[in-house]
Amino acid sequence: MSAATPMLSGLDLPLAAVAALAPRAHWRVAPDAVTRMRASRAAVERAVTAGEARYGITTGFGAFANRRIPPHKVLELQANLVRSHACGVGAPLAARHVRRVLLLKANNLSAGYSGVRPEIVDALLALLAHDVLPRVPGRGSVGASGDLAPLAHVALALIGEGEAEQDGRLLEGPAVCAAAGFAPLRLEAKEGLALLNGTQVSTALAVDGWQRTGRLLESSVAIGSLTVEALAGSHAPFDPRVHDARGQLGQQHVAAAMLRLLGGSAIHASHAECDRVQDPYAVRCLPQVVGAAWDTLEHAGRVLQAEVNGVSDNPLIFGDDIISGGNFHAAPIGLVADFLAIALTDVASQSERRIDLLDRRVNPNLNMFLTTEPGVESGFMIAHVTAAALASENKTLAHPASVDSIPTSAGQEDHVSMAPWAGHKLLAICENATTILAIELLAAAHAIDAQRPLRTSARLEALHALLRAHVRFQPSDHRLDREIEAATGLIESGAVAALLHEAGPH
Repeated sequence: MSAATPMLSGLDLPLAAVAALAPRAHWRVAPDAVTRMRASRAAVERAVTAGEARYGITTGFGAFANRRIPPHKVLELQANLVRSHACGVGAPLAARHVRRVLLLKANNLSAGYSGVRPEIVDALLALLAHDVLPRVPGRGSVGASGDLAPLAHVALALIGEGEAEQDGRLLEGPAVCAAAGFAPLRLEAKEGLALLNGTQVSTALAVDGWQRTGRLLESSVAIGSLTVEALAGSHAPFDPRVHDARGQLGQQHVAAAMLRLLGGSAIHASHAECDRVQDPYAVRCLPQVVGAAWDTLEHAGRVLQAEVNGVSDNPLIFGDDIISGGNFHAAPIGLVADFLAIALTDVASQSERRIDLLDRRVNPNLNMFLTTEPGVESGFMIAHVTAAALASENKTLAHPASVDSIPTSAGQEDHVSMAPWAGHKLLAICENATTILAIELLAAAHAIDAQRPLRTSARLEALHALLRAHVRFQPSDHRLDREIEAATGLIESGAVAALLHEAGPH
């Protein structure tokens, strides 16, 4: 471990660091965080010694909150909590999500309000450093009281009773701890509860969705600009005076980026005398739609940044005061995940409409469905159908999870956030949106090729060349599924978004 190893204080972990977390990341706990944790741990021990009634420490959980636990059962209470709450089902969380959960949970506990020993955080960071990733089923949390079931599977790994993967091999029981270099932990008062309470799974999913949405918005600006050229569209709607008159920041940034992308186009110069007055909304209103989504992304980033360093445990310890509250309720995360899902669905829907425009011969220099021989060939007819199917799926997935609630724990937990499901739905929309944009990219590039020798701007020619390095131009009918997969990979890799950065919205 080098002197440059980053430290966790529980107070200042950047959202960008969580989003960019790589395998085998080494972190250590800041000395001031260790001091705070030890102080709050001492408060827990004093409460146990004094026999005070403290939720989850000397009482049961949920509907059993009024059931006092005798001193000799306090440690058994914590182990039983972890075992009984390990009820997750479904496919395991992806490795990138589990890594973020480990870091977020370690940071949350490092703030010093949870009453856990520093050894607990050290163990979480050891799992992260050795890329020993607990197997965490993805379903089973309602997002209050925290992400109980999935976090219980993380806690099982710490006590030598769970499963994990390292470099593709399955580890079970004590072997999980051994692979990370520590002995199975024996949880003390409050520690099982502190590990299970919290929004870390909801936050990890939302951070992934936030990061991917940002990449997709950047990609949509670049790809949409290429479509403007493919359709021989007007550049006038992107005039800064139009967008300054409204004053929406995201809209202004997107329009400015589009003008920089489009500048110097020979295709545009070739139709300077065109008598088309206005282009359809899917082209003309791209800054208004993607800009609004960009503002949504900015808002979500602020909420997620706060949550990364926010303490979502219960109860919390302030000196000798142990206070029960509700910070485990993941409403802030559920709402922004839903907001991102709605925004991205709209962006992808607009992309689907542009694919349809490319098929409709809006540009008189192109044939219907971008065919070479209309009728004999179908061109991009069914590629658009694929995009339409995914756009329709998104509209169902965009129904907000956060407006639902279902009481649990005999009514004690009577209002829940459903934030994990909001995160899962957001990621499904990201997948669909990526494919829709990939189809638009293929269609727009095909239309550019069909207009040769005319060329678009230098920046958009670079986008065209990027695609053609992976997908060659074939003017006649051929299978498109592999081309869609290749274009999807370019978008997912960030290569398309990277072309925007020089001209991009920021």
